[in-house]
Amino acid sequence: MKALSEQEIHQLAMQEVGGFLEAEGYEFLAVNSEMKRSPQFVCVKDKVLYFVVVEGCLYPKSPRTYNQERMGKVKIHAEKNSAKLYFAGVGFAHAKDYNLPLNKNNPYVVNFSGLEQIL
Repeated sequence: MKALSEQEIHQLAMQEVGGFLEAEGYEFLAVNSEMKRSPQFVCVKDKVLYFVVVEGCLYPKSPRTYNQERMGKVKIHAEKNSAKLYFAGVGFAHAKDYNLPLNKNNPYVVNFSGLEQIL
């Protein structure tokens, strides 16, 4: 069985964060599923505009680490639009052994501790 691709990991992360945002009452204005294009979610909650950057990764990489250069560019865009900027890092690992590769049919665990405010 082939290990998950970067795009598949990103899609799983998008699903986790999208479900979280929906449960928290955010209204989606735009969703961008492209990996290298940010923000992935543009939302409104309580009349406040939010930009959410999503990054998925596999164990042992930390889901709390993000691309500083890309985040800097999104930060400028958020400032211009008077938006709050959040980072949503989502980590995945094989459920039975974190050191095993993660395939499509494997059970997995999710490491997502919510949104981290950047701006």
